[in-house]
Amino acid sequence: MLFAKFGRIIISEVDKICVVHRLGRVDYAAAWKLQEEAARQVACGERPPTLFLLEHLHTFTLGRRARVENLLWDREELERRGVSVHPVDRGGDITYHGPGQLVGYPILPLASHGWQGERLPQADFVGYLRRLEETLILALLKWDIAAGQVNGKTGVWVQPDMASRCPRCDPSKLKDPAKIASIGVKIDVHGVSRHGFALNVNPDPVYWQGIVPCGLPGVTMLSLADLLGEAPPMDEVMDAVVEAFKEIFGYTMLENN
Repeated sequence: MLFAKFGRIIISEVDKICVVHRLGRVDYAAAWKLQEEAARQVACGERPPTLFLLEHLHTFTLGRRARVENLLWDREELERRGVSVHPVDRGGDITYHGPGQLVGYPILPLASHGWQGERLPQADFVGYLRRLEETLILALLKWDIAAGQVNGKTGVWVQPDMASRCPRCDPSKLKDPAKIASIGVKIDVHGVSRHGFALNVNPDPVYWQGIVPCGLPGVTMLSLADLLGEAPPMDEVMDAVVEAFKEIFGYTMLENN
């Protein structure tokens, strides 16, 4: 049996290991470079599957399908609010990242060993998105938040009856499901995933006024703080996500301490 050494972890080829890195607050550009290097290492077999968990500084990212008119704040307002803007190579439209939001970047080999191609088969790509959604749905049950999927839309959603707990939300806009987590991914030519999910724990909701979130006019963006009155500690949310990731993806999760 062959073994690979990763930091202080000895990993067998037959193990299904995912190493978790809790990075704290990270600038978006720095995190993007970190993903690029980690994806290269995973593709080459130099690194096991990896899950980065972190928060960003105030950032708007524009995915491959983003429309410029969905960025509502002008340059002056962006500078006043301290928001950076990054066009990125994930799917989806425009998204906000910032303090109080748990961002997860799974760097996973999704294709079969030795696979080379321009894109992952559609069924596998969509299946990966659904598993990310299922991970967050399961994690939210820790706080008795019943979230789910919506046909034709990516992300994690809360039905109007539960969303009505939100004291700051306009009741007239809660006739449809509200969004508590966004997902946007890229699968590279080696079949390795990049980008991931953003779960709203306790972000400042004013920043959603600067965009049309995910390109969906009228969508209500929710957080755990909106539904619970007080947000749980971020470490506790990360614990729940790691445990749910383990169950949905079938990895043994190892913390990079």
